[in-house]
Amino acid sequence: MDSTAKPRLTVVSGLSGSGKTVALRTLEDLDYYCVDNLPAELLTAFVESAAREAAGRKRLAVGIDVRNLASDLSRIGQWLSAVGALGYDHRLVYFDTRDDVLVKRYSETRRRHPLSHGGLALSDAIALERERLAPLRALADQVIDTSDLNVHQLRKVVLNELEAGQKPGLSLLFESFAYRRGVPGDADFVFDARCLPNPHWDARLRPLSGRDAAVREYLDEQDSVREYVDQVTAFLDSWLPRFESETRSYVTVAFGCTGGRHRSVYLAEKLAQHCRAMGREDVLTFHRELE
Repeated sequence: MDSTAKPRLTVVSGLSGSGKTVALRTLEDLDYYCVDNLPAELLTAFVESAAREAAGRKRLAVGIDVRNLASDLSRIGQWLSAVGALGYDHRLVYFDTRDDVLVKRYSETRRRHPLSHGGLALSDAIALERERLAPLRALADQVIDTSDLNVHQLRKVVLNELEAGQKPGLSLLFESFAYRRGVPGDADFVFDARCLPNPHWDARLRPLSGRDAAVREYLDEQDSVREYVDQVTAFLDSWLPRFESETRSYVTVAFGCTGGRHRSVYLAEKLAQHCRAMGREDVLTFHRELE
């Protein structure tokens, strides 16, 4: 970023399940300092704190959504004005999605809607969320409809529309899943990890996931796992460049195991780490059974 450019705050808001997390992670990859679920009343204080730092953080992004108090959401305009007075350019980007798509996404991930407390039906929770977020949508500098976007396409939208096309090229998604819940429909390559030693049978490791150090160490020590990783790595190193030469925009590589918590998560993270080490910049991970 140009050192003479004016500092910027991007507020990411929108409906739960619309892709806000992907947007924040993308901005974080572009060296934004990101905070999710910031209490709206702390917005000005957050920017003041960043401005005081010796390094002088120039690119900030915060996620503000329905988890905030409704009374605070109605005052967003006031707080953004205060941010402007601190010398920061600011923009509010609102992510929207059709109700039927949101219902499908919640069904696939089995996550609870943040407003589905007290027995509130999902459709009613979504309607209430739209009502509470109306002040933010009205103030939005940009509204992005993610109804027909997958995670790769959404990331491209953030890169192209919010950051002028930074980091173009092949977008890679390494996804983990449980076979008992079906194979992801958008996977280009699917690798079955059920043949590998299963940390589930170790009572110490069972509550953990493939993201945890103890599980990684256990799998790293297995000869069969090392052989599996080496062969899959060689396969991807050989074939991914050919997808790029065909001007392919994105590729999804999925790893499946029985529960979708240990082996598949470990492998997705392992291969993503390898691709980043090889210089690929647009690399994402998604763990269906954990997120």
